[in-house]
Amino acid sequence: AAGSCRRRRLAPLTQDTGRFLLLAVLIAAYLSAGATVFSALESPSEAAAQLRWNRTLHNFSRIFNISLPELRAFLRSYEAAMAAGIRVDALRPRWDFPGAFYFVGTVVSTIGFGMTTPATVAGKVFLIVYGLFGCAGTILFFNLFLERIISLLAFIMKACHERQLRRSGLLPPNFRRGPAMSGVGSLVGWKPSVYHVMLILGIFAITLSCCASAMYTAVEGWNYVDSLYYCFVTFSTIGFGDLVSSQNAAYQNQGLYRFGNFIFILMGVCCIYSLFNVISIVIKQVLNWMLKKFECRCCPKCHKSSARLGRRNAITPGARLRRHNISMDTDGQYDSDTEGRRLSGEMISMRELTASNKVSLAILQKQLSETANGYPRNVCINTRQNGFSAGVGALAIMNNRLAETSDSR
Repeated sequence: AAGSCRRRRLAPLTQDTGRFLLLAVLIAAYLSAGATVFSALESPSEAAAQLRWNRTLHNFSRIFNISLPELRAFLRSYEAAMAAGIRVDALRPRWDFPGAFYFVGTVVSTIGFGMTTPATVAGKVFLIVYGLFGCAGTILFFNLFLERIISLLAFIMKACHERQLRRSGLLPPNFRRGPAMSGVGSLVGWKPSVYHVMLILGIFAITLSCCASAMYTAVEGWNYVDSLYYCFVTFSTIGFGDLVSSQNAAYQNQGLYRFGNFIFILMGVCCIYSLFNVISIVIKQVLNWMLKKFECRCCPKCHKSSARLGRRNAITPGARLRRHNISMDTDGQYDSDTEGRRLSGEMISMRELTASNKVSLAILQKQLSETANGYPRNVCINTRQNGFSAGVGALAIMNNRLAETSDSR
């Protein structure tokens, strides 16, 4: 019995390790493929630009009778001046209050354009302390924003689903949410789809980027493709710094533009962060499907062990149909990420993965269902003590791990 209990305890850890290693291999392959594509696309342009620049240097050196070493030393000094924020054309001061506010916004949001950087020792030391707490607080804000936007989408999707059921005659016209909901079979097992949430967030992100790009094209003078590129680089907090908004000394309707720029960046970062978290759920489902395909099926012992692991940690869509009477109240007993896998719908076939819209991660699926149905969330005592709700994504995993650690003590 002790050996069986130990195996059951280690089985989720084995699956987590396999998923981690598979994801690491896929990321390495993804990076290699991306490096190959970008090298093929950008290397010829870089070589042509280098050739033009060398030709320009030689022509300038010959015309003005300046040696190439002296000219290169002068250009290095100019590059240092540019890094310090000094430009030939007068631009706005970088460290006045609006410029400093724009800088700290890029710090705490982890965008980090690099156009403005502290040059003094005191500024660099203060940035370390300021960024530590600022980035942590902003990540918490992003997680809470994700939780609220998921709740709002679940409420809207639930209302649309009820309206569809009324039109089809499966719900009475005078139906109201409450205790009577448990008696309606069409709503008991209904869960908002993660794929629908991902689609809605994707459409909203595209719409927001298109509107912001139109503003940047009109005000900054960029072409529309460059503006879309800037929006993605900024909203995803990549922050290359080759294009940076609000850097000119003056704009027409400057106050209105800077306010709109701030709102677009704030909403864009929150929206893309939420979209990345939802996409990560789909990636996890694909990883689970791949792990199931990679399981050893040659040895009967391994096949038996993998079947037992699959029964514990996942419910296939067919098993869901056989267990349609399992309610979300039962799922509420599994607050941790490990226990939640029992009802998570992981390890499904690729055909059913793409065809079914009922598949989601246990934590997010549980929250979507409870929010849509108006049920109160069951929050463990340890979670209440640390001041946070169950949450979604990394925040939820951290809270659940802390709760499990406290329980084990």
